[in-house]
Amino acid sequence: MTDMSDTRVITASANHSLMLKWTWRELWQGQLWPVAVALTLIIACVFALAALVVRVEKVMVAQGRSMIAADLVLRASNPISPDLIAQAQRQGLVISRQTRFGTMAFSESAMQLVSVKSVEGNFPLRGELSLKTPTGMHHQVLPGELWLDERLFGLLNVKPGDSLAIGDAELVVSGTIVQEPELSFNPFSQMPAVMIHADDLARTGAIQPGSRVSYRAYFNGADNQLAALQQAVTLTPDQRWISETTQGRTGDMLDKARQYLSLTLILVILMAAATLVLTCLHYVSTRTETVAMMKSLGASKRWLWRWLARQLAMLFAVAVTAGITLGWLLEYLLRVPLHDILPDPLPDMGWTPGVVSLLVAGLVALPGMGIALIRLVDAPAISVIQQQVDWPVQKRGYWLLVLPLAAALLWFGQNTLVWMTLAGLLVVLAVLAGLGVALVLLLKRGQWGPAMTLALSRISRSRMATGAQLAALTSSLMLLTVIWLLRSDLLADWQQTLPPDAPNVFALNISPEQREEYLSTLDAEGVIRSDIYPVIRGRLTHRNGEDLLAGEREEQDDALRRELNFTWRKAMPVHNTLMEGRWGEPGSVSVESGIAERLGIVLGDTLTFSVNSQPFTANVSSIREVEWRNMRPNFFFIFAPDVMETLPATWLVSYRVEDGQSALVNRLGRDFPTVTLLDLRTMATRIQGIMQQISLSLSVLAALGVISGLLLVLTLLRLSMAQRRQEIRLYRTLGASKKRIAATVWGEFGIMALLAGVLAAAAAEVVVAALVKWGFELPVQGHPVIWLVVPVLSLLLVVVIIRSMLRDLLEPVRS
Repeated sequence: MTDMSDTRVITASANHSLMLKWTWRELWQGQLWPVAVALTLIIACVFALAALVVRVEKVMVAQGRSMIAADLVLRASNPISPDLIAQAQRQGLVISRQTRFGTMAFSESAMQLVSVKSVEGNFPLRGELSLKTPTGMHHQVLPGELWLDERLFGLLNVKPGDSLAIGDAELVVSGTIVQEPELSFNPFSQMPAVMIHADDLARTGAIQPGSRVSYRAYFNGADNQLAALQQAVTLTPDQRWISETTQGRTGDMLDKARQYLSLTLILVILMAAATLVLTCLHYVSTRTETVAMMKSLGASKRWLWRWLARQLAMLFAVAVTAGITLGWLLEYLLRVPLHDILPDPLPDMGWTPGVVSLLVAGLVALPGMGIALIRLVDAPAISVIQQQVDWPVQKRGYWLLVLPLAAALLWFGQNTLVWMTLAGLLVVLAVLAGLGVALVLLLKRGQWGPAMTLALSRISRSRMATGAQLAALTSSLMLLTVIWLLRSDLLADWQQTLPPDAPNVFALNISPEQREEYLSTLDAEGVIRSDIYPVIRGRLTHRNGEDLLAGEREEQDDALRRELNFTWRKAMPVHNTLMEGRWGEPGSVSVESGIAERLGIVLGDTLTFSVNSQPFTANVSSIREVEWRNMRPNFFFIFAPDVMETLPATWLVSYRVEDGQSALVNRLGRDFPTVTLLDLRTMATRIQGIMQQISLSLSVLAALGVISGLLLVLTLLRLSMAQRRQEIRLYRTLGASKKRIAATVWGEFGIMALLAGVLAAAAAEVVVAALVKWGFELPVQGHPVIWLVVPVLSLLLVVVIIRSMLRDLLEPVRS
């Protein structure tokens, strides 16, 4: 009895060992290895991209938050409630408070209107505050200290150690504000900055009833703590939350960069998923006879599933190990170009990339492999002696699509950009398949040589298969083109937003008597400047007799709740774009498109304005598009000269000061003491630095997406060539010459590559135009170079694949 048990154990062990060897051999010699490669690519690409996305997004968030000096800021026009501060403290948040107000600063020989920032000792919570004294650098404001903007030393004729009166307080000048983390831009309301400690605020006596004061509370903490605080607090009309995504041009950049990161990740997943499906279908076609033979020998479906399960388990083990390793290496290599601009130490990527890559691979593989394998197990036994083109397939396999679809719904949620992209790609995919087949049929009608005729006949023999292969190849080329073009359009938009020659100094409150002398001084120094603009502050009150200021103040548009800056010109500013109407008709006003859309203003409307309580009207003659982020003088309303030129106004000009012209700003401040200078050089430099960092990051991510797409296109081409193997070898065995077969192969794949390249370029233009216009809200532009680059790239990939496989394909079948 014992011997029989031992025999069974030995037999079972031998069978297990034999099955393991068979499984391993089936994995690498049974055409399952391309599936392992596709799955490895999915895991590696998603891991590398997700890891880099996590790191880059953390860096971008950190940079964005450093520009607001905290993780979250509450801005208010009235003192912030102690209850709100107590609520934040209970949630474990770090808090710092600031009070801002304008007042006069008096030295022994001069006076100047300044913007005072009263801060606590722990300010800033994010970013760096650099304060310079004759003996060194400091990063904190202490009680009794007074720090001045560099220009104030010349304007007030003071130096460190001198006394300066801020309101009722006499404070000793400590040194210079070299850099502060907060960036803001409003050339019509900013003044040179002064910093004091919060303990000295009461001593100034500058805040009186009716004073214009701004209060800020800065919060640091975990994202869930910040979200909980925002949900727990009901804001009053004068309060507003500020985060890294709401801070002007930098917030817009971060938001678009996030959209691009998520879109790139999705497109890479789509390319890998398409390849996985095709490799699985190829595997099924190569193993149908094997399964049919095992069925004819008595193998049950249950046994076949166990046989496949061993292969799949081994396949996933190999793919996961290789994918994670390759992904980690790829992520490391991708960071090399960013070494100089990424912070040290790098933000931790955590477990997210590994979990996301495995989850995505599983969700993609479940239907991609499951449906194909169910079809394989259902293969009829008669396929051993007679090949079956098609056989009934159980519909249950298609339920496997439910899980990834549910995951996509959960992941994408209300991301309209993603859904718009996916829907558009489905439409484009169907159009590409039909168009490709139609073009092949059209080519077939022409007069060609024998090789080309055979190639066209081979392509058009199975329209469904040709359509699927052409659509897959075209889609992969299209997706990698979309990734690169979106990156190019984003960078072009950011470059236009803040070009290298963007103005970095604004001169305001120039009197009419100073205008010519001020401009002459700038021109004599060779300074690049804008046109000079008259500026009058006023309000929009009525549209076609309707009172726009009626109703609750908090329900009004922001432009109606405050005074706006009006100007007049004979010619439209060169950095504005005329969208509708005609410029400069007598008695007219040109309206910026954004406020026109919000307030329902159209051509022909009559608008009523108020300046110094004096009403006047103007007819809307044109609508303009304005790029508010370009740091140039921009206005909601620009009037025809006859409407406003009799009103008293001051003048505004912006100009660019280069590194070697710093003394000019101080000299202008001394020579024209009543002119307000807004020096934005530090802010512009920091914004350009952020733009450079994000641009490089997006370029690296785009390169990864393109490389992934190229690898997947190569895989698709190899599979297409492998599917021709038996047929080509049969031609060779029946006596067809190598030259004829080679010419047929070159013709077939050359046609496919050329069609795919042209269709991919056309589709990429359409998809990018839609994404740019409705997803990223950028101007649409053409990309003529891709009509050459993409077809040539497609042909080059075909050359690489054919040269690597043709010799083996031309070998005749040996018995």
